[in-house]
Amino acid sequence: MMKETIAFFLPTRKGSERVKNKNTRPFADVEDGLMGNKISQLVQSRRIDEIIVSSNDEDCMRIAQKYHDSRIRICERPEFLCTSQTNLQDLIMYVPTITSANHILWGHVTTPIIGAEEYDKAIEKYFFALEEGYDSLVGVKELRNFLLNRDGRIINNTTDIPWPRTQDLETLYEINHTMFIASRKIYEEKKNRLGDHPYLYVMNELVSFDIDWEDDFKIAEMIYAYMKNNGLKK
Repeated sequence: MMKETIAFFLPTRKGSERVKNKNTRPFADVEDGLMGNKISQLVQSRRIDEIIVSSNDEDCMRIAQKYHDSRIRICERPEFLCTSQTNLQDLIMYVPTITSANHILWGHVTTPIIGAEEYDKAIEKYFFALEEGYDSLVGVKELRNFLLNRDGRIINNTTDIPWPRTQDLETLYEINHTMFIASRKIYEEKKNRLGDHPYLYVMNELVSFDIDWEDDFKIAEMIYAYMKNNGLKK
């Protein structure tokens, strides 16, 4: 029986708008920034067979070239797939054209705390989940609080009382952007990075912290430093 291979798809691009130069500017004590941090994490993985750096950013590609790991493939991405107006669907459809791996883990440099150990655990869970009837996996944060719609109505209260205990509210889940894992078949046939029945992989909020704004960058540096100084990060 042939081994089921898994590729890590790591997209970056030039021209970050909300957080300037977020991919390559110094991050915490990492000289090569978020890009260098993520590559150094990925090369420690035992379960990832291919690391695809998909970018139009020369600095990102230069950083990836520093790591002499045969699993790293640098794929210069077409410019039409690198703009702020790029349709995510087009990028999703592009991914299976640049890898022959059986399964694809889509991740980001902007989740700097999650490392090889967490990725490997999630990959193992993904393959178990496939046997249990799921068809994909996505990293999520569990939401157990009063959530309102734009009309001010609580959307996750399924009880007949206006203010139930928070543990009695319907649990909802927020995608944390750490990982989307699916087979290349799902990419090709459904044109999606998740299937119809994804396993919701609940994660620790610190480990899954995602950088979206400038303040997030600073908070992530503090989390990184705290975990490293306390032996919580390898």
